[in-house]
Amino acid sequence: MRFLVSLQLLPVAISLLGYPSRALTQSTAAILAEVPKQDLAQFEGTYHYREGLTLFMVSNGSQLFALIEDSKYTLRSSGNDAFLNPVGDVVPFVRDSQGHIVAFKEHGETFTRRSTTVPASARLRLQPRATTSKGKIPGYRYKAPIQLADGIRIGRAGTATLSPELAEQLVNGVTTGKYSDVDSLLIYHKGSLVLEEYFYGFSRQRPHGMISLSKSVISLLAGAAVDRELLRADKPVLDRLGYSEFQNADPRKAKITLLNLLANQSGLACNEHDRNSPGNEAHLFETADWARAFVDLPMIADPGTEARYCSGGFFTTGRIIELVSGKSLPEFADEVLFKPLGIPRSAWKWNFGLSSSERTTFGQVYLTPRAMLKLGILIQNRGIWQGRRVISSSWIDAAVGYQSHVDDSDYGLGIWHRWYTVKTATGNRRVDTVMLSGNGGQKVYLVPTLDLIAVSTGNAFFVESPMNEIMSRVLLPAFLTAMSKE
Repeated sequence: MRFLVSLQLLPVAISLLGYPSRALTQSTAAILAEVPKQDLAQFEGTYHYREGLTLFMVSNGSQLFALIEDSKYTLRSSGNDAFLNPVGDVVPFVRDSQGHIVAFKEHGETFTRRSTTVPASARLRLQPRATTSKGKIPGYRYKAPIQLADGIRIGRAGTATLSPELAEQLVNGVTTGKYSDVDSLLIYHKGSLVLEEYFYGFSRQRPHGMISLSKSVISLLAGAAVDRELLRADKPVLDRLGYSEFQNADPRKAKITLLNLLANQSGLACNEHDRNSPGNEAHLFETADWARAFVDLPMIADPGTEARYCSGGFFTTGRIIELVSGKSLPEFADEVLFKPLGIPRSAWKWNFGLSSSERTTFGQVYLTPRAMLKLGILIQNRGIWQGRRVISSSWIDAAVGYQSHVDDSDYGLGIWHRWYTVKTATGNRRVDTVMLSGNGGQKVYLVPTLDLIAVSTGNAFFVESPMNEIMSRVLLPAFLTAMSKE
């Protein structure tokens, strides 16, 4: 099953394309229709998980969830003591001779239950907000974000920006489940943060897993390396890895540039949309050296000619940055990006081992939503933060510009382009956005025409991101209407 790995198998683009497999949805629904109800409380508890992680099984009475760090995965009953994970793998539970649940299995590997209890913090993950004594979540009334000494300017909802009524509509939509599994929502308009709300036990102090939004961070770090003349964007880079030779030798490997890696155009046999692709993450994550496994792949196209969504190019870019800078990627990130943006060490965490020991966390960076917002502001200002140049404008322009076409979307360097058709009183309008995106709802949307940045984190894996509905049906129509009245 691989709770975490299975989620990463589907790339960031699911939020653009919708549910990944209609056939999987239909077959799963057919199975579930025949399944008798089970007492889900009997499966609850604290379980051992791989690489020393802890997994909590928690139920709300009608649904069972697996919680690992800040991620939540829905398990659907498929028979006695068996469940389906989000990609349709069967997860059986194991009983002892007395009939007690003692473990669950994942692809034949057994994970034992340490305790039948779960912490209160885990149960908070099952509901958007605390309930009243009557079991109801109170309605939300707008309140302005808190001013902190972090360099982010604070504003208030009003006629010239997000209205209090719209803010309440959004937040109440999350708490009622209309927009499910949104963990945070921040709206930054005309240079001010006007809405900042957290759900499901999260807070502004808690870093959240970025999943593939980590690619955007690596792109910014690559820009910092280029700015420092440690790398050239248009020059071959695989020789920087120091390998004396590659498997599947091919002269085209010597032509792969940094831009090729970050635009998903390496030409190597790596495609996250094809589980049989030798460069699919499911295969790379099981190796002792992800970068080595990536560059040892066979070539299937000339570099720079075809785009296939591929995480390997970003892992390898991170490794190259480490080698040319003489620092670990997290150390380099702290020096050239996080500290200049005033992002404290408590607001991020990052293990970047690039080996099978990282197969449950993917080498992803964890950031607080305010830190995510700072990345958006940095990009909006073409690399400047509070008057200080952090990343060159030329790199920012290249990162958000058109570099390739991945599936149905234009792509820059670790950054997506997304456009929405928005209904307005005067007809449909096309609105273009720049998007930093990670599976589950990790989003930083930049809307240049509206001077707007929207940030979210979430756990809406394997479904259409609720932020798409929020953007297309709520935020963008409201801001377009307000702009037309100015």
